[in-house]
Amino acid sequence: MGESMSFITMASFLSAVSQGLLWSVLAIGVYITYRVLDFADLTTEGSFPLGAAIAAQCIVNGGNPFSATMLSFVAGLVAGFVTGILHTKLKIPGLLAGILVMTGLYSINLRVMGGKANLPLLKQSTIITSVVEVFSTEAKAFSTANAVMLVGVISVVVLILLLWLMFSTEFGFALRATGDNPRMISALGVNTDIMIILGLMLSNGLISLAGGLIAQYNGYADVGMGVGTIVIGLASVIIGEVLLGRRGMAWCLISVVVGSILYRIIIAFVLANKLQPTDLKLFSSIVLVICLSLPAAKEWYRDFINRRSHKVEA
Repeated sequence: MGESMSFITMASFLSAVSQGLLWSVLAIGVYITYRVLDFADLTTEGSFPLGAAIAAQCIVNGGNPFSATMLSFVAGLVAGFVTGILHTKLKIPGLLAGILVMTGLYSINLRVMGGKANLPLLKQSTIITSVVEVFSTEAKAFSTANAVMLVGVISVVVLILLLWLMFSTEFGFALRATGDNPRMISALGVNTDIMIILGLMLSNGLISLAGGLIAQYNGYADVGMGVGTIVIGLASVIIGEVLLGRRGMAWCLISVVVGSILYRIIIAFVLANKLQPTDLKLFSSIVLVICLSLPAAKEWYRDFINRRSHKVEA
C-alpha cells in the first residue's frame, strides 16, 4: 500500500503565495522578452543573481535596503543594455548574446560578492525586516510572513500599474509592435534596434530587481541562484496564459502573476509529498513541457472529437 497524498498546510500555502508574488516580478521580466519582444534571452540567469549580489553587498556594507534594491534594478538595466548592443549593433544572434552576457556576469557576480559564492544577510536590515519593524507594536509583533506578503502585493500592484500605463503610450505600442511585426513598425519610422535594447533593459532590470527582493527574502545571495530561473519565469508565463488566456496587456500581466503564484503552490504541494529539493529543477522543466504542450493537446483533442462526430454522422 502506498502512502496517501499529503496536502499543504495553510502556512505553506500562504508562504507559496508570498513567494509567488515576489517571483512574479521575474516572471513579468521574462514575459517582456518572451511575449512582447519575441526574444529568447538567457541573460536572465545572470541578471537575477546580479541583482541579488548587488543588493546583498550594499546591505552588508550598511546601505539602505530600499536603495540597495533600486540599485539592483539599475544593474539589470546595464546587463540588458549590453545584451541589446551585442545583438543589434554587433549582429550577434539573440540567444548567443544572452549566453555571452550570462557567462560574463558569473565572474562579475563573484567580484561583487567579494569573491565569495554565498553572501549571508543574517542580522542585516532588509526590506522585510524594515516592514516588520514599521508595523510591529508593543502589544503585537508583525510577522515576517505578513511582511513578505505585503511587500509582494505592493511590488506587484505598483509594477502592473506602471507597466500598463507604459504599454498604453506610443512608446509602449512601438515596443509591442517591434516584437509582433518589426518590418511594419520600421517602415513607420521606428528604430527597432533602440526598441529591442530598451525592451531588454526593462526586462533585465525587473529580473535583477526580483533577484534583490528574493535575496532579502531568503536571507542570502548566491552566485548559483540564477540557474533555472528562465524555466521558472517561462513556466509562470505559460501557466497563466493557459488558465486565463491572452487578452489586453493588463490582463496578460495579471495572468503572469497568477501563473507565478500557482507555480509556487504546485512546488509546495510536491515538496509536501516527499519530492527531494534537488529534483525541483527537473520538476520545473517537466511542468514547463506539460504547459507548452497543452495547446497542441487541446488541438489534437478537438480534431479527435470532430473526426468521431463525422464518423457517427456517416
